[in-house]
Amino acid sequence: MKSYLQDIISHINALGNVDTVKVTGTDQTTTVNAITDDRNVMISGEFKTPSADFVGTFGMPNLTKLKTILSFEDYDAESKISMTKNMRDGVLVPEAIHFETKNGDFVNDYRLMTKEVIEDMVKNVTYKGSGWNVEFEPSVANIIRLKRQASANSEEKVFTTIVKDNELRIHFGDVNTHSGNFVFETNVTGTLANKRQWPVKEVIDILNLAGDKTYRINDQGATEITVDSGLAVYKYLIPAHTK
Repeated sequence: MKSYLQDIISHINALGNVDTVKVTGTDQTTTVNAITDDRNVMISGEFKTPSADFVGTFGMPNLTKLKTILSFEDYDAESKISMTKNMRDGVLVPEAIHFETKNGDFVNDYRLMTKEVIEDMVKNVTYKGSGWNVEFEPSVANIIRLKRQASANSEEKVFTTIVKDNELRIHFGDVNTHSGNFVFETNVTGTLANKRQWPVKEVIDILNLAGDKTYRINDQGATEITVDSGLAVYKYLIPAHTK
């Protein structure tokens, strides 16, 4: 269970402005959903192997507290980390995650949200567009170039994507301001008719996450970055912004 919890922290709480996640588990799937506080990014993920500990629907609030507990060296490989469950309306539901050292001298109980509360807080969001116009796997080198341009144009909160001559260019600023641009991807097969704008911080935060990444853009005004952590595949859906 610990590796699943750490993966959730590393790929959801790591964005910095999301502290609650919904977990939905069955015998066949374990999925997670969350949304950033500013609603700039909607997150969904599915673990490649379902966890028997996560059967049911429940919320994990205050992920920062969970991150702190998971960081304790006291909870080593010999410690007990288990799901506490309780009967509610005839159904056994997750109630807390129990942390206990081997000899029981260091204990924490991380309380979970009920299904009713978390479903009201976090709605599952799925992309309903007509497909992706542009799709590619960003290289480490080009991600570094994006960070450099963002640093040089730190006053800009959004950037614009343009496809021309089979190249995807990212532009910061405009003719009336300091500006910069660079080629983010070559040999692009799709096209973009609209010049859409995307939040700089959120995109870079996602690209900083550990895992293999796929970047998709739709002309209707959505970007999706997929991150394969090894344990799970996370999808980060970002609506286009208005500057």
